[in-house]
Amino acid sequence: MAASTTTQNPILISGAGIASLLLGQSLLRAGIPFLIFERDASISFRGQGYRLRLSAQGLDAIESVLGADGFQKFWDTCGKTGGSGFATINATTGEEIAGPPGQNEAVKEEKSEEAADEKPKTAVEQLMSRDGKVVGISRGDMRKLFMRGCEPFVQWSHRVTSYELTESGVRAIFADGSKSVEGAMLVGGEGIYSKVARQLSGGKLKVYDTGARGIHGQAPSTAFKGLGEGVWRMVDNTHPTGRLFAITNVRPGEMDDPNVEFGWTFGGQPGAFRAPNDDYSIIGKPAAEMAKALTANWHPRVRPLFEQMVESEAAFWKITCSTPAGVPEWQNEPRVTVIGDAVHSMTPAGGIGANTAVRDSALLGKLLTEAGGYKEGITAAYEEEMRVYASEAVRTSYGLAHTQMGVTIDENSATV
Repeated sequence: MAASTTTQNPILISGAGIASLLLGQSLLRAGIPFLIFERDASISFRGQGYRLRLSAQGLDAIESVLGADGFQKFWDTCGKTGGSGFATINATTGEEIAGPPGQNEAVKEEKSEEAADEKPKTAVEQLMSRDGKVVGISRGDMRKLFMRGCEPFVQWSHRVTSYELTESGVRAIFADGSKSVEGAMLVGGEGIYSKVARQLSGGKLKVYDTGARGIHGQAPSTAFKGLGEGVWRMVDNTHPTGRLFAITNVRPGEMDDPNVEFGWTFGGQPGAFRAPNDDYSIIGKPAAEMAKALTANWHPRVRPLFEQMVESEAAFWKITCSTPAGVPEWQNEPRVTVIGDAVHSMTPAGGIGANTAVRDSALLGKLLTEAGGYKEGITAAYEEEMRVYASEAVRTSYGLAHTQMGVTIDENSATV
């Protein structure tokens, strides 16, 4: 990284998630110095979460950052599903439910850009992103790919809790009270609990607890034979405490290989289940046992996903969402901004969150690259454009979650 030997102050990035690392890739390619601060002790410190579906916009953003060669490696790692089995399944009977799985109902009111005479896309078409395929990749694989080349610039076990402006830049302040080197700019990318976002926005950026809960997991691909290729949503409306559901993406050609694992996410509408002792960070066997118990009466067609799950990979999580009204405005700070879940948390409905996060990275990276590093006005330009597409994404994600998960939040709802 040629510019790292210059006197130019680095771009400081809080958090080493996919959005932060993709921004790091932009800066790496442009020769702009940067440092990433991550609270975890290593990249394998905790579970990496669910397999992500990539939209056309998400893939375009990633390609614009990685370039032709880098993107080819990324593309080769992705799974491509034809979507031929795309449907909703009654989890207790194993029967497929006619019609798209709640993909269109919640977005009817959001069709602002479609011409009135344009034929609306089917649910399958909405999921497809390139070459007529549904494209997905595990969060862990995505993070490892984006980490390549960034390793020397990541400082582990550094939790950013605030920042201070200096005469010519900004410093990150860590949980132990120590401070970073002076940076030209600070980017908060540390997720839904971002202290940078809270300080920057004066508390205007909020993340609401929807009350819905989820468990991530994975199982050998042979457990998915009862489903076959496709994007599947399983729904259980018979559970006494509320609706339960699961979502998975089954790729072709690997269902006979027990060494290949597919991921799934399981969830319940508000009140359907809760974590033991309200511990929303449990991983491994306790989370796995909960998923198994809640799906014990599910049909043999889908139950193997949970019975054969890799218990060590299970992780419990709160389903959160930013305000459905969209990304709020705050007084711009030229030296500080936020990306990804730190600025627009979304539910898993529609698979929109990660795609919006990589759009942030690509946009901010492009602005910094064009300027050759930090320049006053970059954060304002980024935030103006980001608010438009991110607000639309949050509204769509919330609308789908309202339909599919029974989620309802407003400005008076509990925050995380």
